Amino acid sequence: MEKVNIILLDIDYITHNDKAVIRIFGKEKQKDGKTGEKKIIALDDSFEPYIYVIPNDMKQCQEDLENLDPKPEKIEIISKKRFQIESEFIKVTFNHPQDVPKMRDTIHDFQSVDGIREHDIPFYRRYLIDNDVFPMSEIELSGEIIDSFPTIKSNDENLEIIKLSQAPKTVGSEFPELNILSFDLEVRNPHGMPDSKEDEIIMIGISSNFGIKKVLSTKGEDLEFVDTLSSEKEMIENFVKIIKENNVDVIVGYNSDNFDFPYIKDRAALYDIKLDLGMDGSSLKFLRRGYTNAASLKGIIHVDLYLVMRRYISLDRYTLERVYLELFGKEKIEVPGDRIFEFWDNGGEELDNLFDYSLDDVESTLEIAEETLPLSLELARIVGQPLFDLARMATGQQAEWYLVRKAYEYNEIVPNKPIGGQSSRNSESAVGGYVKEPEKGLHDNLVQFDFRSLYPSIIISKNVSPDVLLRKHLGENYNIANYLNEEKNLEEDETNYNIPPEYNNKFAKNPQGFIPSVIWNVVSERLKIKQKMKETEDPTEKKVLKVQQDALKRLANTMYGIYGFSRFRWYSMECAESITAWGREYIKETMKKAEEYGFKAIYADTDGFYAKYDPK
Repeated sequence: MEKVNIILLDIDYITHNDKAVIRIFGKEKQKDGKTGEKKIIALDDSFEPYIYVIPNDMKQCQEDLENLDPKPEKIEIISKKRFQIESEFIKVTFNHPQDVPKMRDTIHDFQSVDGIREHDIPFYRRYLIDNDVFPMSEIELSGEIIDSFPTIKSNDENLEIIKLSQAPKTVGSEFPELNILSFDLEVRNPHGMPDSKEDEIIMIGISSNFGIKKVLSTKGEDLEFVDTLSSEKEMIENFVKIIKENNVDVIVGYNSDNFDFPYIKDRAALYDIKLDLGMDGSSLKFLRRGYTNAASLKGIIHVDLYLVMRRYISLDRYTLERVYLELFGKEKIEVPGDRIFEFWDNGGEELDNLFDYSLDDVESTLEIAEETLPLSLELARIVGQPLFDLARMATGQQAEWYLVRKAYEYNEIVPNKPIGGQSSRNSESAVGGYVKEPEKGLHDNLVQFDFRSLYPSIIISKNVSPDVLLRKHLGENYNIANYLNEEKNLEEDETNYNIPPEYNNKFAKNPQGFIPSVIWNVVSERLKIKQKMKETEDPTEKKVLKVQQDALKRLANTMYGIYGFSRFRWYSMECAESITAWGREYIKETMKKAEEYGFKAIYADTDGFYAKYDPK
């Protein structure tokens, strides 16, 4: 049996002999922390898809499930928590992930079934969660090296295929040093918006953190950083060759999901060029992520920084130029998009400027990647989802998948996302934080008052969570608070509950709610990391720790806001409105107390305020 440690870069599943096979893509980690030339694809055909069924008649439900076609692989009664209440469910295991969407409606319609759960967790994500494996971390693989596998067409001599004999294990969480390459296309566009059927690629800019910095083109012979080639076809072929020969882990672009990769795919197809860049020998593919398609290369992580930056910082617009200026305080070279073809056609100084612009684009993109990717890498490892997916998730989705993983650890069953009948959620909205408009004029002797992690602190201290919220109705919302209320008649004594101002929502003080418990662990871990930052004198360690605490801060601050998001699995308008109500109360009380000491508030917003000191 072979054992090897790799950095887990990517994961998917394929079908072989009517069986789902998980494929894990990674690279062997070297002693210096970098990814090595050795590439690994690990195969695991032992994992099976499953869902949970909530029966209202256990015996009849088992009989109904036994008569399904195709028949489930396994039907078993198991114990899990539903809003902290220990309950019996039926775990139904299928042969193939595609059986789940085929059979879930049939199962749901049985009279013996009250509901189904966890039917909408993608198979490869389920694998990561159940095996406690984290992308971008070091994992240990054990199994047999095999010569080939039908879905792997690569001839790369550095590739090894391992058929796993046991589940992978996470063994290390140090930051991997990744080889990052940025690219950008310039297109001759005399008719305005480029058309991939007619308008040729005139430049392919490439920059990397491993020494490559160039522009591929059919012109520019006199420029040192330009590789001049005979045709557009040769340019694209060289681009593919550079990626294949340079052990690239991450490819970054700016709006590359929507423009660069679709465009180069169309142009490559005109010349019958294979974009077979995947570790398994597969070509560039486009996968549905959210409302758009995402360019995917198996075993190489593609990150579109445009999508990342829309969540990383708040700006009026998200052009490459604007983002670069915000992050680094420097302006990059600009060429008007509608004049690119003129610069190309005119030659001379304008052509040189266009080459400078092309190189500057990819150098700027690489700088942005090196500045911002560490946070995304850390979030991928904390949330436990592939970087390819995480880079295309809204912050609320990132927090939700973190909670899904934690629910598995707590043995809690995961609520479903809402269906069409629950669209009434869209008409509800919670009152926001307190805002005091700024007093006009120039002010001196100003001080700033700021609550540290106000909303996460409220969630923890007031135990704001749907599983400890006392409800007057039962059904789907039956939870530990209702259970305790019935068993111990807690409602008679309101000292057992936290009740927010303005509302009559009641949150049991004990036990600790699921989400407050998770946030408490996040906040506690962040405080430990911040203490390590203070103690260490190693600048590299300090930088790594800062990224880790920033990731945890973002995660904690995101969780309070998604209680009121209509698509959130743990949606609760009562939770959302209670948090902001307590927040408004705290900031108003603090402003009033500050005034007693001579600090008059002149502006306030949500979790802090500015005050003018006037001892009179």
